[in-house]
Amino acid sequence: MMRMICLMGPAQLAGLLLCIWAVFADGSEVSIVGGKEIKAHSKPWMGSIQVYKQHLCGGVLIANQWVLTAAHCKMGFPSLEAVTVLLGAHSLKNEKNTIRVGIERCVIPPTFSADTKADDIMLMKLEDVVKVKKEKVKAVKLPKSNNDVPPHTTCQVIGWGVTDPKGTKAPDTLRGVDVAIVDRDYCDCLYNHKPAITDDMLCAANKAPMHDACKGDSGGPLECNKNFVGLVSGGKGCGDPKKPGIYTRLSKKHMSWINKVLKGQSNSTAFEKN
Repeated sequence: MMRMICLMGPAQLAGLLLCIWAVFADGSEVSIVGGKEIKAHSKPWMGSIQVYKQHLCGGVLIANQWVLTAAHCKMGFPSLEAVTVLLGAHSLKNEKNTIRVGIERCVIPPTFSADTKADDIMLMKLEDVVKVKKEKVKAVKLPKSNNDVPPHTTCQVIGWGVTDPKGTKAPDTLRGVDVAIVDRDYCDCLYNHKPAITDDMLCAANKAPMHDACKGDSGGPLECNKNFVGLVSGGKGCGDPKKPGIYTRLSKKHMSWINKVLKGQSNSTAFEKN
């Protein structure tokens, strides 16, 4: 159970986020680089996970009280009291008609490893039930099939992450970039098995340099053929075709875990608010 309480001014908060992103950058660097702004409110299930109202990670609303994201995002939480999810936003500066909700608890698989990226997935239970707000806020459709995504499939990753790998400032509006699925064995070879790319992961890249997810996109969605198939987990740097982005796949294993948590049948590690 988290019991840390932090009171920070703007300068301290900026320092905290820089520190958090520095941690993520150590082999887990994941913002949209080389992409473009997407149509406003075209992804009504997209959420911005924020610490003291500053964007940290992406998240996906999968039910009226649950957001799915990457487990390693939890490393950036000074306390659950400091964390909120902003839903229905396109511009992070304009909160009109958006929904901001606190976090009741986070649930992470006991098998999660920040080093190996195994089971880099986390469910966040919201403090309040989210009501559908026209077309601006609604839950995503989870995959009905656990079929693998074939290599070379064109996909899109979206987020509010930085647009410059050397930058620290998140863009104001939601952006997306096209990537293609990379053969799993080839990706494993490119990474020299560090981390080992398992069947519960996906790799994706763009042949053009500097087209990728980056810092601040962690936990955001990967869509292939308009189907939600994975979450941004990490990679090595941003935009290097020889180091594809690594994604947590919504595999049979992970979908089973999600369903058990939602039904209250999981013994996974939970972090609750005081």
